[in-house]
Amino acid sequence: MTDTLPDLGKYISNAKQQLRQHSQIEQAFDNVRSALCPAVDEVANLHAKGISVVPELSYKAIAAGSVSASDIDKIKQRGCVIIRNVFSARQAEEWNDELGNYLDTNNYLERAKEKAGLDTYFGDLKDAKPQIYGVYWSKPQVMARQAESMAITKRFLNGLWDTDAPAGPEFDPDHDYAYADRTRRRAPGDTTLGLSPHMDAGSYERWVDPAFQKIYANVFSGNIDRYDPWAAAYRTQTREYDSPAVSSMFRTFQGWTALTEQGPGDGTLELLPVANSIAYVLLRALQSDVPDNELCLAKPGRALGVNQQWHPELMPGIIPIQTVAPGDTVWWHPDVIHAVGNEHRGDDYASVIYIGASPACTKNKAYALKQAKAFKAGLSAPDFAAENYEVDFKNRALISDLTELGRQQMAL
Repeated sequence: MTDTLPDLGKYISNAKQQLRQHSQIEQAFDNVRSALCPAVDEVANLHAKGISVVPELSYKAIAAGSVSASDIDKIKQRGCVIIRNVFSARQAEEWNDELGNYLDTNNYLERAKEKAGLDTYFGDLKDAKPQIYGVYWSKPQVMARQAESMAITKRFLNGLWDTDAPAGPEFDPDHDYAYADRTRRRAPGDTTLGLSPHMDAGSYERWVDPAFQKIYANVFSGNIDRYDPWAAAYRTQTREYDSPAVSSMFRTFQGWTALTEQGPGDGTLELLPVANSIAYVLLRALQSDVPDNELCLAKPGRALGVNQQWHPELMPGIIPIQTVAPGDTVWWHPDVIHAVGNEHRGDDYASVIYIGASPACTKNKAYALKQAKAFKAGLSAPDFAAENYEVDFKNRALISDLTELGRQQMAL
């Protein structure tokens, strides 16, 4: 993908006209602001007092089926959760060392210089080049994805959604397809490699795609009290603009597994822990001060940015996650605004493996079949830039490394 984007202004203008016909957009936005601003202020105030905002669970409680109703309510309110000890610290640290050796042995950094510029997904964000490595098939990544503890964790997370839909259940929460993503290894002392606040899983499509319009119908009509971020209906039917790093799978949660300790000040994840904050972003773009052929920062094939100019009332609630240990996992709803801190002031690498929850459905199976072909050949996963580093990498995972569960998750 190049930096030249298509002119989709007429589609945006038509979508805006259609959405404005069904409600008083200014009043709808006022309703959303009245509901969300107090929630954002609460997050900011709790964080200022040193109180943890992102809910936390232990993997042990999930495996035992003993998660309380109040804990589930907190996750649904915040749209995110830290799950502790999905893997042992020792296992995570071993994976971190093995992954580092995999990159070094195969001379990744030198090869990456030759393919700089292929991945433009974050090109319009203020800080555009995080230390994200375009490898998908290292053994640590594959082993973490197919682990039984990961499958149990994702089953729990998928089960937080209401799968009822007009044509039958939107997805099967008990089964999951693996989604091969990359890894982050951010060096200590780095001051240049953050990511500005954004959302994935669709940008301008959120306004123009018919399925997205159905998902957010209550938002566009100003009935935020009736909007349920956890209603799965139509979520697997959306169509995203094709580009490197735009997910073709529906993920109930984006997520990563910590390979090192990291937290505030370590240049790691920041979240706006308000599950329905997407409503502000959607309606802000429909206000009269935004040109008819624009949607604030939304552009096809790019992350959906959020900033001070267009979304000032949301920015105070974007806070760093509390410290996590190796083997902990962090998860956030696909509509949750997130960022990566601009500065890594810690003493060690902040390293993670990106692993989301992608339940079984027609959309996800179609992608999994394409992804399986890439796995066999050592190619980059189909959603990402075709850097294809691993074709001849030593010690990459092969079909023989997959367990029975891993083969099922890879549609093999």
